[in-house]
Amino acid sequence: MSFLDKYNNGQTLLVDKDLNWTSFDVVKKIKNIIKCKKVGHAGTLDPLATGLLIICTGKNTKKINDIQNQDKVYTGEFILGKSTPSHDLETEFNSQKDFKNITKDRIEEISKRFVGEQLQRPPKFSAVKVNGKRAYEYARDNEEVKIKEKNINIYEFKIIEYNLPNISFKISCTKGTYIRSIARDFGEELGCGAVLSKLRRTEIGNYNVEDAFKVNDLADKLKKEKIESNNR
Repeated sequence: MSFLDKYNNGQTLLVDKDLNWTSFDVVKKIKNIIKCKKVGHAGTLDPLATGLLIICTGKNTKKINDIQNQDKVYTGEFILGKSTPSHDLETEFNSQKDFKNITKDRIEEISKRFVGEQLQRPPKFSAVKVNGKRAYEYARDNEEVKIKEKNINIYEFKIIEYNLPNISFKISCTKGTYIRSIARDFGEELGCGAVLSKLRRTEIGNYNVEDAFKVNDLADKLKKEKIESNNR
């Protein structure tokens, strides 16, 4: 089987995405090497997020929806006492409040409230469609629109480390959960505001970032495989 036939027949590639790469950037880089017509990712990761991005090629692109629907695990960090319009560091701080009276017990108590089935309001800086336009398009034009809440389920919200104003967390959740919205709502519950400063996706279903390749390492591996295949 030729190199191209292998990827047309379907492969699933695990990428450990670096900071500032878009999910499309990763797909484009892989596609330019394997020259396969069908290449796609199974769930966007924001440029400011790192971690597991699943790339499907050829016939395996039919599996994308199934993979997207699987549960996710994230680790990351919130900064307490600050807020931004996007609820992460993509936009400038627009609010600052004192967090010094926030105790570990209070943080633990609030985090437990987030576990379970619930309705979540996506961020206004998101790709959710409202009247045919992306929500972030309205947000960039300073237009207020009502974004429909979505059903989600948070299985675990664990505080891993306290280094106030920074707290590290692990969250296990269903598809469609916005960690930025959790940052927003968590900060509101605490009464001091919070922003998402770091985010890493570690698991999608049974797929784990520990089995993934860095983008450039995967690219080198594919190039080597392609050369070896052509020399047979």
